[in-house]
Amino acid sequence: MMLATGVDTSALAKVVASALLAGIGITAAFAVAVLGATRFADMRREERLAEAAVFAALGIAGLGVCIAAVVVGIIIMVSK
Repeated sequence: MMLATGVDTSALAKVVASALLAGIGITAAFAVAVLGATRFADMRREERLAEAAVFAALGIAGLGVCIAAVVVGIIIMVSK
């Protein structure tokens, strides 16, 4: 049995690797955003304002990464 010659395995491998990396990266970034938000609420409730500020910044950074990934994805889809 012969493989089809029309399959570009190199391009297919790049797509699979990119999808895997993006899936893990976005999931991790969203997890960081959720962690930052929940710990911010906990620290603020306990009146530990310095720690609350750090976790708020962490949550905002994670959310920023998620938003940036969505924007980049939309730009890539529109340009092709």
